[in-house]
Amino acid sequence: MKIYTRTGDSGETGLFGGGRVSKAHARIEAYGTVDELNGFLGWAETLVGALGAGEPLRTIQSDLFVLGADLATPLDAPQPAQSKTVRTAASQVEQLEGWIDRWAVECAPLTHFVLPGGAPGAAALHVCRGVCRRAERLTVRLAESTPINAETIRYLNRLSDLLFVLARWVNARQGVEETRWLPRQ
Repeated sequence: MKIYTRTGDSGETGLFGGGRVSKAHARIEAYGTVDELNGFLGWAETLVGALGAGEPLRTIQSDLFVLGADLATPLDAPQPAQSKTVRTAASQVEQLEGWIDRWAVECAPLTHFVLPGGAPGAAALHVCRGVCRRAERLTVRLAESTPINAETIRYLNRLSDLLFVLARWVNARQGVEETRWLPRQ
C-alpha cells in the first residue's frame, strides 16, 4: 500500500462510506483533531507509562481510533460502511469514569485552580487535555449541522476530565507540587 494517493491534492478527502468533502469540513476538523490528540497521548504515554498509566492510555488511544472512524462515517452512510464501522459506546465512557474515580482518590482535594504543568508527564497530559477540549468543541459543532453518535461527545468530555485528573495524579506520584493559580493584583 502506498502512503500517498494524490486523491487529496485538490483539498478534498473521501469519507468512509463514500462521498468527498473539503479538508476544512467540520467533520474532518473534528476527527483530525482526535487524531492530533492521539499523537499527543502517545507522547504522554512515553512519559507516564511506567507510573502505571501505560495500559489505560494505550486503551484510550485505541478508543480514539474507533471514535475517529465513528466521526469519519456518516450515520447515513451506505450499509457496507455501516457494517464495518465500530461506533463509540457508552461502556467506553463508563470505563473512563472508573479511571477518574480510581486516580482522583490519590490526589489532594481540589480547592483552587491550578496552572497546567508540573512534572513533564503531567505537563504533557495537560496539553492532551487542551487538545481534547478542542476536539470536543469541534465535534459539538459538527453535531449542530449533522447527526452523529452522541457517545463521541460524551467520550471526549469525560476524557478531558480524566486527563486533568491523571495530570494531577502524575504530579502527586512524582512529588511535584501543583502551582496554584492566583489572579494578578
